[in-house]
Amino acid sequence: MKAMLLRQLCDLNDNQAPLEWVDLPVPEPGGREILLKVSACGVCHTELDEIEGRTPPPHLPIIPGHQVVGRVEAIGSKVKRIKEGDRVGVAWIFSACGTCKFCLSGHENLCPVFEATGRDANGGYAQYMTVSENFAYRIPEAFSDLQAAPLLCAGAIGYRSLRLTGITDGQRLGLTGFGASGHLVLKMAKHRYPNTEVFVFARSAEERAFALELGAVWAGETVDRAPRKLDSIIDTTPAWQPVVEALANLEPGGRLVINAIRKEGDKQSLLQLDYPQHLWQEKEIKSVANITRTDVQEFLSLAAEINLNPEIQVFALEQANEALIELKTGRIRGAKVLKID
Repeated sequence: MKAMLLRQLCDLNDNQAPLEWVDLPVPEPGGREILLKVSACGVCHTELDEIEGRTPPPHLPIIPGHQVVGRVEAIGSKVKRIKEGDRVGVAWIFSACGTCKFCLSGHENLCPVFEATGRDANGGYAQYMTVSENFAYRIPEAFSDLQAAPLLCAGAIGYRSLRLTGITDGQRLGLTGFGASGHLVLKMAKHRYPNTEVFVFARSAEERAFALELGAVWAGETVDRAPRKLDSIIDTTPAWQPVVEALANLEPGGRLVINAIRKEGDKQSLLQLDYPQHLWQEKEIKSVANITRTDVQEFLSLAAEINLNPEIQVFALEQANEALIELKTGRIRGAKVLKID
């Protein structure tokens, strides 16, 4: 099979191509595993975190990609739930132990041996991949393969983030960063909370214009102050400074939800926190850690119910480096997806 392989960590600021176009053996499914013939895989900012070492793979080489859609080509001897020919998806959660206190309480995203697709195990930047049937999801017929791919991470993690804000209809919501996840959260929020106004903070004029197209009532730069204080803000940026700016935009008692695995850039910005302006009056900061299978399943059902189609830009598998560099340099409109023949 053809695959895009990460052999060593690197800095994408140098505009070098991090992934190598290679031939590899097609993996064989064992036991409870299925072999997926991949047709589409979303490109996520988390891949940048992996490549640049903020959440490095435990071993190299590795095939990235954790928003995977395809058809089941073969099944292991113990598979019961999925059959050959089924169309399924794979998300960031590749496996969890199933027996720790977190897994048993529905918080498998916090499992101490949580494994991530495309970081801890080979992912979807390839023509084939294997995964346990327990971590594969049937894709609603409402979506094409290319449309479905971003729903498996950008959509599902956005769904978890929105839920963690605790927002109610009529309250004001802010979105800091407006990429694949942000634009889906805006669409979700407008459906679930029709009286909620959404304010967007984004670094580029193109992203701000896109947010207004999709129904945001206001869009400004990351360092701007919204015309009104906000009840909740979801931050999806890769940097520290937007966290500080978002806190200044919160109402008393407001909550900032940080949807990022790692932060890069100037960590000294945290030293600029002014307690009365940024944290006083019971403001909260909550992080998002991974996703659960329930998040993915609930979100796919919701997305089909409300016809939540992501905006996508399509690349061939061999153009994965180009898509990653565009993501790094801020050329974003919706979600980038690899089409895999």
